[in-house]
Amino acid sequence: MTEPIPEQPRTTLLIVDGANVVGSVPDGWWRDRRGAAERLRDRLARYAAEGVGGEPGPLEVVLVVEGAARGVAPVPGVRIEEAPGSGDDRVAALAAGAAGRPCLVITADRELRHRVTAAGARTAGPRTVYGPHAP
Repeated sequence: MTEPIPEQPRTTLLIVDGANVVGSVPDGWWRDRRGAAERLRDRLARYAAEGVGGEPGPLEVVLVVEGAARGVAPVPGVRIEEAPGSGDDRVAALAAGAAGRPCLVITADRELRHRVTAAGARTAGPRTVYGPHAP
């Protein structure tokens, strides 16, 4: 008799609404949106291995950028998704595509939170990954 193969835990997809998260910290981000997105990307890189927001690592981390923040290069552990239009629409599409897999979306946008929870994702606020209380 063959023993069943144990199911492997699925890596959580961490989707970060870059514009919303960067905009949550009044640190002058509006003077250099791309630079602010790069600083967020660099902060997110450590979460790929360590985990964040109650989700243990490793995580698949995706930073969604739009507008003047386009052109940010990926780094190990962080994939960049450039929204061709609305960043919210790209975040929602990624969350919908994660059906059946754990997904955590970082945003403070109420409407976007409703959209992604309807797709089965969990949400957390920007301070989870960015701000004075982030790990």
